[in-house]
Amino acid sequence: MAYKSDEVTDLQGFFADLVRCETRLYNALNDRLRERHGIVTSQFEFLRFLREHPGARVADLAAEFAIGAGATSKSADRLEKRGWIVRQTNPADRRSSLLALTDEGSRLLHAAEATFTAGLSELVEGALDQSTTAAAARALRRLRSALERDQVGTPTG
Repeated sequence: MAYKSDEVTDLQGFFADLVRCETRLYNALNDRLRERHGIVTSQFEFLRFLREHPGARVADLAAEFAIGAGATSKSADRLEKRGWIVRQTNPADRRSSLLALTDEGSRLLHAAEATFTAGLSELVEGALDQSTTAAAARALRRLRSALERDQVGTPTG
């Protein structure tokens, strides 16, 4: 699709707004989670994914979050050292491990989720009404789906 020059500017502005909003929300939630639970947003997201996908592999986490397998493995190592997850031998492929939350990880996630949800609600609802939030969520879901379907931005390694 061809865009007029003013539309390109709008797309560039959209990109800038999207990235800056994500960064500010991420940082604000990161600060709250660290202060109240000793966890950061990326760790919270990993734990939440593992709760929803028990027995996931490092490769599954890397694919979900569009980050490299090496960085994902190091993050999983940190979670394991904190006692929040365990690695179990993958019976289908002995070269990989299956990841699972520990009881301590589940308790932490439950407590952190309340802080995360309250903080996100406060930040978003303070700026957008319900219908605008719903429309933005639908638009971002469609964009994410298209990017993931076409494997756009997938790390190579």
